[in-house]
Amino acid sequence: MSIVGRNALIALAITVALVATVAYAIDYLNGQRIEELSAIEAQLSIDTLSLDTQFSLLEAAPCDNASSTDITGDLTDLGNRLSYTEDQLGSNNAQVTRLKQQYSLLEIRDYLVTKKLAAACGTKPVTVLYFYSNAGNCPNCDKAGYALSYLRDTYPTLRVYSFDYHLGLGALETLIGLQKVREEFPAFVINGTSSYGFTTLTDFEKRFPKGALASTTPATTRSTTKAL
Repeated sequence: MSIVGRNALIALAITVALVATVAYAIDYLNGQRIEELSAIEAQLSIDTLSLDTQFSLLEAAPCDNASSTDITGDLTDLGNRLSYTEDQLGSNNAQVTRLKQQYSLLEIRDYLVTKKLAAACGTKPVTVLYFYSNAGNCPNCDKAGYALSYLRDTYPTLRVYSFDYHLGLGALETLIGLQKVREEFPAFVINGTSSYGFTTLTDFEKRFPKGALASTTPATTRSTTKAL
C-alpha cells in the first residue's frame, strides 16, 4: 500500500473515531438532561402533594405550631435546578416550559398558604413576587435575580417567588391581574407594594418595609445563585 493510501486510511480512522466520540458525548449529555428533567418533574409532583397536605394540616393546627410551610428550601433547590436546565436547553424548550408552569403553580400555592397563615395567625411574613421576562426586554433581570438570591440566602425567612411574566399560565395571569403588575421588567411586589426596575442592591433594599429585613434571621453563610 502506498504512503498516500495508508495516510488516507489513518485519516479516515481518526475521523470515524472523532465522529463516534462526539455522537456518544451528545447521546450521553442528552440522556443526562432527560434524567434531570424527569427528576425535577417527579420532585415537583411530590412537593405539590406535600404542600397540599401541609395546607390541610395547617388549617386545623394551632397557630403557635404553624407559622410557615416547610417547603421553602425545596422550592429554592428546584428553582436553581430548573434555572440551570433552562440555561442548557433554552427557554423555548417544551419540556422546560411545562416544568416551569408546574413550578410556578407550586410557588403560587405556597404564597397563598403563607398569606392564609398570616391572616389567621397574625404572622408577618416578608414576601417578594418577582416578575421577569425572557423576551429580551429586561436587561437588568439577571442582576435582580442575583440580588434576590443573595437576600433570600442571607435572610432565610424571606419568601421570594419568581415568575416568567410571559409563561402563558392561566393562574399566573390571574395573579398578575390581581396584583396589577405592568409589563415593565424587572417587576416586584414586596408585601403587596409594586415597584419596577433595578439598579443596585442597596437601592433595592430600601423598597422593603422599614425593619422588614432586620426582623428576619440572617444566615451564617451566604451564597448567590441565579433566580429562576
